[in-house]
Amino acid sequence: GGVMLSGCCIAAKGAQPDIRIFAAEPLGADDVARSMKEGKLVPQTDPRTIADGLLTSMGDMTWPIIRDHVEEVVTVTEEEIVSAMKLVFTRMKLVIEPSAAVGVAAVLSEKFRKIEGIQRVGIVLCGGNVDIQKLPW
Repeated sequence: GGVMLSGCCIAAKGAQPDIRIFAAEPLGADDVARSMKEGKLVPQTDPRTIADGLLTSMGDMTWPIIRDHVEEVVTVTEEEIVSAMKLVFTRMKLVIEPSAAVGVAAVLSEKFRKIEGIQRVGIVLCGGNVDIQKLPW
């Protein structure tokens, strides 16, 4: 848990030390958000989300990296995740996994759009965990 995010933190901060990093999570699997709020690693308990790549807890090795480099965590609903998947498919003709759609949904959210000083945004999109038979539309 947290390997992709912590790896992105290390790479991004190594390339551009002043870069701002935001995390995105489903409301039903929000251990990073809860950990950031508590200031300590809070294990995932009974996660429920379509974003099955985000069901596991952060690890002891990834938590300190995420804690030290992520500015804020934006949480999104299941409906926002599905809408983001549809948007990417409709506009980009890409099938992304629900876990990747979490980042898209976060950037489209009111909470993210209210954050000041953001000029450019990058989102990691992945699709390796997609079962075409289980697409939610």
